[in-house]
Amino acid sequence: MNRDEIEIREAVMAGQIALASLEEAGRYLSSARNWGIWDMIGGGFFSTMMKHSKINEAAACMERAREDLRKFKRELSDVSVGENIGIEIGSFLTFADYFFDGLIADWMVQSKIQDASAQVEDACYQVKHILEALERMQNE
Repeated sequence: MNRDEIEIREAVMAGQIALASLEEAGRYLSSARNWGIWDMIGGGFFSTMMKHSKINEAAACMERAREDLRKFKRELSDVSVGENIGIEIGSFLTFADYFFDGLIADWMVQSKIQDASAQVEDACYQVKHILEALERMQNE
């Protein structure tokens, strides 16, 4: 196995780890969104508690995803990639900052959860796209 193949394999592994972290964050955000809806229609203390529990779990996952995306970005810098691979990982690294900025009221929380979910979905899509390109490079 030559050096390029090793670098591609390392990038693929880092990308798969980042993708798993993003998908886990997405699951917690989805759960938080569902609890948030219940909370807004009068779910009471329990639904508020569950919503915030899921938000906290999502926060931990999003922080881990940010670190995993940084590692993925470093591994990608070791790979000579073609211009057809659109690498926009830098924009992923700040998505959690927006999620936690100023959570005040239930409807604002719900909006922040939705925004973060969209960011996570976008990040997943882009990581999958990059992984597909790396896997094509492995098979060349």
